[in-house]
Amino acid sequence: MDCAFVGAGAVARKYADGLASSPLSLTAVCDLDAERAESLAADHDASAYTDLSALLSAEDAPLVVNLTSHGAHAAVTGQCLEADRHVFSEKPLALDAEAAAELVATAERRDLALGCAPINHRCDAQRHAAGLVGDGRLGTVRLGYAHAHVGRVTEWHDAPDSFLSVGPLYDGGVYPLNLLVSWFGPVERVRVADGLDAWPDRERREPDRESHVEATLSFASGPTVRLTASLYAPHRSREFNSLELHGDDGSLYLADSGALAAERDTVRVGGSGRPYVDAPHPAPRRERRYIEGPARLAGAVERGRRPRGSARRATHVVAVCNAVERAVGDGGPVAVDAAGLEPQRPSSPPVRPPAERVSSRPSDESLGDRTDGIGRDAALGLPPVGFGCSRYRDGEYVDRIDSIATALDAGYRLLDSAELYGNESRIGELLAEPGTPDRDGLFLVSKVWNTNHEHVAEACEGTLAALGVDSLDCYMLHWPTAWTYQGPLRDLAEQSPAEQERLTFPTDADGEPETVEVSLTETWERMERLHERGLARTLGICNVTVEQLERLAAAADVPPAVVQVESHPFRPRADLVRWCHEHGIRVMAHSPLSAPGLLDEPALAAVADEREATPAQVALAWQVDRGVVPIPSSNRPDHVVANLAAARVELTDADRERLAALEDPEFER
Repeated sequence: MDCAFVGAGAVARKYADGLASSPLSLTAVCDLDAERAESLAADHDASAYTDLSALLSAEDAPLVVNLTSHGAHAAVTGQCLEADRHVFSEKPLALDAEAAAELVATAERRDLALGCAPINHRCDAQRHAAGLVGDGRLGTVRLGYAHAHVGRVTEWHDAPDSFLSVGPLYDGGVYPLNLLVSWFGPVERVRVADGLDAWPDRERREPDRESHVEATLSFASGPTVRLTASLYAPHRSREFNSLELHGDDGSLYLADSGALAAERDTVRVGGSGRPYVDAPHPAPRRERRYIEGPARLAGAVERGRRPRGSARRATHVVAVCNAVERAVGDGGPVAVDAAGLEPQRPSSPPVRPPAERVSSRPSDESLGDRTDGIGRDAALGLPPVGFGCSRYRDGEYVDRIDSIATALDAGYRLLDSAELYGNESRIGELLAEPGTPDRDGLFLVSKVWNTNHEHVAEACEGTLAALGVDSLDCYMLHWPTAWTYQGPLRDLAEQSPAEQERLTFPTDADGEPETVEVSLTETWERMERLHERGLARTLGICNVTVEQLERLAAAADVPPAVVQVESHPFRPRADLVRWCHEHGIRVMAHSPLSAPGLLDEPALAAVADEREATPAQVALAWQVDRGVVPIPSSNRPDHVVANLAAARVELTDADRERLAALEDPEFER
């Protein structure tokens, strides 16, 4: 779509930087400064204007991007709307809420799209933070602190007059306000506010409004937030655009509410009584471009829509700023017009699989002809990295509960457990505590042990009771081989090591595992009955070969949704991974870091150095890169966080070749 820029200053250059990778084409530029307009226009083979009316008369670009100074936004947007142009405006939409509301009304009356910056609510760090707030980890959020330290614009901006004219609220304050309103809905009232004229005596130019403002805002959905906006506090101060939210059960810290990209430590979470840990966005770093706001608006227009939602929110943000200024004058409280917005709460996309993933066996037993849900489109959506809850480490039992709590704070939402681990009741106690993510936000995996192939219902019911849940997201067969039944396996962690070994590793007179004649197909039929009862939303199997999978898939009415095997660069299991992916089955990798000598491999270290990562992160990123979900575990909080952050590491083809060379066909533990 063709577009025109009105305003050719520094912010226009930031928008223009993203044009080449956007669907927008810049055809005209208007600025009161002819030289500035001509310079930007020349860079994009566009026409230059110094008069907006002349541009609107001569150009037919359907979209205008308003990048003028703060105080000019409303007039320019209104003129362009009256000329029947869709408009995307830099923030604020206006300096007066009534003027902003009139712009929205004009857009509605003329059936035009109207959008407004900022786009911070759509950026990765903020969306990740919203998910962590929305999935219940913090409990009910009641209190927050927001900072908008614009800093002394006379020191860092080449054209500070516009900032000095509007003050810190309408520039910096818009970022946390836009985010909070997008999460919680409208501010109901400004409880109290105060303003200061703090400014260095040496400065020749002074702000026209209070240089430092503090206000306490009550949101209709419940939270109360203290907002500090300042031109005096330096933008390099400890708190820049930060946002901190406190709930009944935990806290979240967002270092930069206006961030265009999610750095590893942009979001931090602390459960009640626990220190903050990084909650890294589990995907490679992606920086949003300024142009994405207008581009998104243009895309909606081309699809026949006329969005005005961001403009309505921007109108309410302006109303909040107006109310804060009034409260500064009389102390407050001051009611705020909701501008048609409704109270809400952040939401988090569910992690759980759909309730139904049943596939009936076709009459044609040919695996290649199956179209009943085994295809790639049927594959489960899973978090990129899961957390292993095994108590085993280097042959010793370790307590995982504190590390699991840390993992939940860091953002892990896939927990891999098993009745063999003996700690499911402890995990259940943790899941029952306040601040546990909502059930729909967790993917819970457990496994039936080898001695229970003929007692899978008993085992599954015991696991569900221990975990305190109604169903598992995936119930897996730990190994294909059946051993002699030793009775229910309950709270193994409470037994002596000798008793644990007796119950879980029965041996015959020769010291070999005492097996029973139970076929894999028979056991799987029992697993399927659990699925039919709704106790397991999906089924899976561990430690299998491709041949075993082929036989199982050909016979199963409910095909496996997940396969879990040991996998790492020494043993990539490429054939099995390929087969599973071709048949819509997700693969989890257990023991992804514990292969002896793996983390000391020079090739792994070399890739790690180049990617500014650790060898462990590279080993995990290699799994994520090929569509496998690694499930590492650790009791060290820094390792817990680092393992999840591995999903942020991007590998090159050269990296993949170096890591592929580590495969060792002779590898054995």
